[in-house]
Amino acid sequence: MRIPFRKMHGLGNDFIVIDARAQAVPMSARRAAALGDRRTGIGCDQLIVLEPSTQADVKMRIFNQDGSEVEACGNASRAVGLLLGGTQTIETLGGLIRSEAGPAGVTVDMGTPRFDWNAIPLAYAMDTLTMPVGWEDLTAPTAVNVGNPHVIFFVPDADAVDLARLGPQIETDPLFPARINVNVASLVAPDHLRLHVWERGVGLTRACGTGACATAIGAMRRKLTGRRVRVDLPGGPLVIEWTADDAILMTGPAATSFEGTFEDTDYPA
Repeated sequence: MRIPFRKMHGLGNDFIVIDARAQAVPMSARRAAALGDRRTGIGCDQLIVLEPSTQADVKMRIFNQDGSEVEACGNASRAVGLLLGGTQTIETLGGLIRSEAGPAGVTVDMGTPRFDWNAIPLAYAMDTLTMPVGWEDLTAPTAVNVGNPHVIFFVPDADAVDLARLGPQIETDPLFPARINVNVASLVAPDHLRLHVWERGVGLTRACGTGACATAIGAMRRKLTGRRVRVDLPGGPLVIEWTADDAILMTGPAATSFEGTFEDTDYPA
């Protein structure tokens, strides 16, 4: 049996999207990692499986390149919103989100941010606004869960940080029992941030939607920016708004690169 897929991306953060609503497609960590391998598979940052949902229009399962299943992916949410069109509710492990495709791109309501130390989660209690921890020159970060966990460092020049070296150290630090996504950001203007992200289970990425959301919320909590901010990633910009009713709205582009099929037996589940 051949299984159809779409290759999509949001600002260069790329996905294999498999629509398994009509015909189930078994997925395991092993199979997701094999499909995501850029040398011997199709290649992607995340693999997305769409399944039927009893509480939303669709259920979205998200697998990182290493095969680990994760709670949320903002860029993938926009890609799925573009694929389905109109207004959709999407079930994820991180909760229900809402997407709306429009002329300016796709806007996704990512839900409400969580700040309690045990909601990140951290290994022990501490203030998540200014955490009394550091790794070399990266110190005093803030942490937020926006469907998945993020730690954010505000620095004078995000481009100057060796995130390829420090990212994996921080991601796997015992302080973060579920591992952590690592964000390094610098303030360009009161409504403008520049961001680099080390994504758990993926590595350096051209764009991370939840990272942009988490970083914007962190900047807003620290009163570095207003409630609407542009976040520039290596792949391009996203616009993040933290509304008065505590919702995080993310707006940006998504696109389909190509469509194809693969043989079911080539990538055993």
